[in-house]
Amino acid sequence: MTDKTPIAIIGTGFAGLGMGIKLKEAGYEDFVILEQGSDVGGTWRDNHYPGCACDVQSALYSFSFEQNPNWSRMYAQQGEILDYLRHCAEKYGLMRHIRFNTHLATAHFDDQRNLWKLETADSPVLWAYMQKHDLKPGDTLDVNDPDLPAFEALEANILVSGMGGLSTPAYPSIEGLDRFKGKMFHSQDWDHGYDLKGKRVAVIGTGASAIQFVPEVAKEAARVDLYQRTPPWVMPKPDRPMKGWEKALFRRVPAAQSALRNSIYWQLESRVLALALNPRLMKVAELEARRHIRKQIPDKALRKKVTPDYTIGCKRILLSNNYYPALAQDHVDVRTDGIQEVTAGGVVDKNGVEREVDAIIFGTGFKAQDPIPHGMIFGRGNRDLLDAWRDGAEAYKGTTVHGFPNFFMLVGPNTGLGHSSMVYMIESQIQYVMDALAQMRQQGWEAVDVKEGVQADYNAMLQAKSDGSVWDSGCNSWYVNENGKNTTLWPSFTWAFRQQTNRFDAQHYVCETSASLREVAGEAVPA
Repeated sequence: MTDKTPIAIIGTGFAGLGMGIKLKEAGYEDFVILEQGSDVGGTWRDNHYPGCACDVQSALYSFSFEQNPNWSRMYAQQGEILDYLRHCAEKYGLMRHIRFNTHLATAHFDDQRNLWKLETADSPVLWAYMQKHDLKPGDTLDVNDPDLPAFEALEANILVSGMGGLSTPAYPSIEGLDRFKGKMFHSQDWDHGYDLKGKRVAVIGTGASAIQFVPEVAKEAARVDLYQRTPPWVMPKPDRPMKGWEKALFRRVPAAQSALRNSIYWQLESRVLALALNPRLMKVAELEARRHIRKQIPDKALRKKVTPDYTIGCKRILLSNNYYPALAQDHVDVRTDGIQEVTAGGVVDKNGVEREVDAIIFGTGFKAQDPIPHGMIFGRGNRDLLDAWRDGAEAYKGTTVHGFPNFFMLVGPNTGLGHSSMVYMIESQIQYVMDALAQMRQQGWEAVDVKEGVQADYNAMLQAKSDGSVWDSGCNSWYVNENGKNTTLWPSFTWAFRQQTNRFDAQHYVCETSASLREVAGEAVPA
């Protein structure tokens, strides 16, 4: 018998948990949250590499309705953020709604019945199968393979994705990786059981994760070869422990923490002036970043290697106080000659020089351009979401996609930020979805589908706003796709996005009326 639910949510990161909390706040009790892991947390559960921390101040990188007066630092580390998310799930009664170890394999929209038909699998069983067949996250499964684990059916009127844009690890295409006999893993799949002490380690990639874990690896490894394709701009991180009196004040006077949160918000929001409106102002930030390099790296040759040749902000600006000092150590070598191939025991650069290593760690980030794997979400006419995104991911207000009725994305296309807290954007989108659900209940709409022209006009506006911004200044980054289209970043102020998502604008949707949704919602939600 097929299981049924009015609302299915994917994921238990900030997006999925925030959506669940607001549903319960509105009186909804009949919904499920599908979580492929055995714990809540999303990216903060999956990324547990040494040194993992947030690069947005904790007072802002948290729910506005659940501020935490006990953050230990200005910028919380991974474990503390994960504990915060667990606290939220338990405090707001979400644990009974969560189906752990449940992997969403496929979701098909039923055109005739106007609902989503989902197939789920037991995650540990599926992952064992994938490991056996040398498959990585995001790889397409062979549905005709008799060894493929069994799927269970679930039907939902509404499908909300809280998977996030940085959830599928990206691996480099390097000849010979399958020949390597040593240890090899991605930063998201960190093997804490592998002892790095005394090992020769090759780190491939210098993204946000590598900036954090390289200093920790350098503490243990005998040698670290850091293969850098493009250096990032790195700024000082104004981090510090929170003082005891500050935490006591926040507990006794919540308004004091709200004031800190608001001051951080507007300070970060001011960066939009330079990032999106007048990139020439980024010269001020570049001067500070260059001073940071000079202050922390004595060797001129190394300084030259790590100094970018593109406008600061074109790629993600990183924050660190210990990355450059780690690179300046004698046993750490920044390699800029590129990689030709990997052998059974080492890495060969493009000059033909092989360096023997015991382990390879990928700091190559995530598939930001394809946040949802191919073969997972199918809309009207059985159209794959990635086929609808052949020219690059796009949505209306980062939340809905034409041809995919009743499908709402949190942290969807063009909702990413280069300057502030994603939690603020998530809360804005949740408000939009909640108002959509309220109007669907009130009007008896069975399905809502954003109009194609509305979506096209909206995205044309986004691209026009991106033109002339720092992200359009010529570098290659995960912000833009191979055609130069900005598919990830919101190119304006976050308060402007909140204004756009304050109300569900039903006039921009095709709304199909039926009594069925009213009856379903009437059982779950007070009139």
